[in-house]
Amino acid sequence: MMAFPGGIEANANATLLFSFVATVIYLFALDMSPKWTRTAAKTLAVALLAVLAAMQGGPALLVAALALSAAGDALLSRDGEKAFLGGLASFLAGHIAYVVLFAQAGGGLGLLTAQSWRGATALAMAVFSIVMLAALWRRVGPQLRIPVAVYVAAILAMGVSALTTENRWVIAGAVLFIASDGLLAAERFLLSAISLQRLWMRYAVWVLYYAAQLAITLGFLLA
Repeated sequence: MMAFPGGIEANANATLLFSFVATVIYLFALDMSPKWTRTAAKTLAVALLAVLAAMQGGPALLVAALALSAAGDALLSRDGEKAFLGGLASFLAGHIAYVVLFAQAGGGLGLLTAQSWRGATALAMAVFSIVMLAALWRRVGPQLRIPVAVYVAAILAMGVSALTTENRWVIAGAVLFIASDGLLAAERFLLSAISLQRLWMRYAVWVLYYAAQLAITLGFLLA
């Protein structure tokens, strides 16, 4: 069964399939040394979701957030602090686009108090973000502390704004995004370079991240 009308030959379904194929290819290439082929697979996975959102007439902010995320993927697939900071900036801009998009689609912060599960989830997100920031503050260099703090605040805002929507796919995507970023931060900054946990965490980060972007995209396109 296809996500969109028509068979596998329909443009929307074919684009979604190619995005998934790129995701699987990157999983196989994930533990290899940085190469442009690996970068291409990682970038295409979410870039094709941006193309899909544009093709299906999705919100411009959704297209922008996905495109910025794809640019961040391209940068983070390379080594070096400049690439890392560039990727962080791209994802920061993407999260800001998501915050505005979710706020426009949502019913306001009043929903967080009107329904207890929303408020409890928002509180859990806040606690998780504070704990993660406190752990990272001691481990990252002084030059990275402010960028990391700003990024943590942005992804928390993204998660909370998603909770103001009635779209369960979007909310699930935001939760998965936060989980992915938390694992990524732990793998990159909190574990030793020789830790055996780093390998499975890299795979988990990618699976959670792609699932998050896919859930948010389909949440808007299929609503």
